[in-house]
Amino acid sequence: MEKRKLTLGHSPDPDDAFMFYGLAKELIPAEGFEFEHILEDIQTLNERATRGELDISAISIHAYAYVSDQYALLPSGASMGDGYGPMLVGKEKWSKDEVARKTIAVPGTMTSAFLALQLWLGKPASEFKYVVVPFDQIFQAVHSGAADVGLIIHEGQLTYQNEGLKVSEDMGVWWGRENGGLPLPLGGNVIHKRFPAPVRKTISDILTASIRFSLDHRPEAVQHALQYARDMGKDLADKFVGMYVNHWTLDYGEKGRESIRRFLGRAHEMGIIPRKPELEFVV
Repeated sequence: MEKRKLTLGHSPDPDDAFMFYGLAKELIPAEGFEFEHILEDIQTLNERATRGELDISAISIHAYAYVSDQYALLPSGASMGDGYGPMLVGKEKWSKDEVARKTIAVPGTMTSAFLALQLWLGKPASEFKYVVVPFDQIFQAVHSGAADVGLIIHEGQLTYQNEGLKVSEDMGVWWGRENGGLPLPLGGNVIHKRFPAPVRKTISDILTASIRFSLDHRPEAVQHALQYARDMGKDLADKFVGMYVNHWTLDYGEKGRESIRRFLGRAHEMGIIPRKPELEFVV
């Protein structure tokens, strides 16, 4: 019987590679589906989701506000900043008021990092100066003077000290402080609503099984993820994977869901996103 092919978009990062190790290497049952892995940066995946192009995709939680009419959130696959998250770094440490007057290099306007920045500043993007830079060129933008402050995501959170930079704020620390210890919702996996509910559930279970397989076979899955670990050694890659593939990734839980509601609810109150989306999870 011919397998049903599905497009699966995710970023070429060690955490996503770790998450989908079991699926990519066909180590778990795929229930008659074949997954075509499409590797693109998160900003590109966000943009593709607004056009409904991929069957399943990793997206920023910020972007979910713009695609909730087409996609449902999968219960697994979340990236949550539990006491850590995107960071504002520069050659000096600055206060919030000082940062608000600087030029900030950001990794994309639909990223959750950019939404968190606006919530932290208490200003929509129209009220401060920023430049959009590919996430892996943000350090360079700060060093060259193209930006005063960089909003760093991914492994930059672990390597900024090697660049001689100082942290003005960690968005995950700030969010937890303001919200009773809730994690900062950064990324999630979504599935297109063109699939009937029972099919969505089957696909959801396959993806969850892949994450669980990787957590149960961690050394092998980390070894697989190293090919996407951009200048990170094994220990650093393992630490990065542990930050973003953990118990939150298997299921958001009520705390995770509540954090998303607050994150997007505040964005709507500030007029940053056009509507407050109903959170629709595959159950």
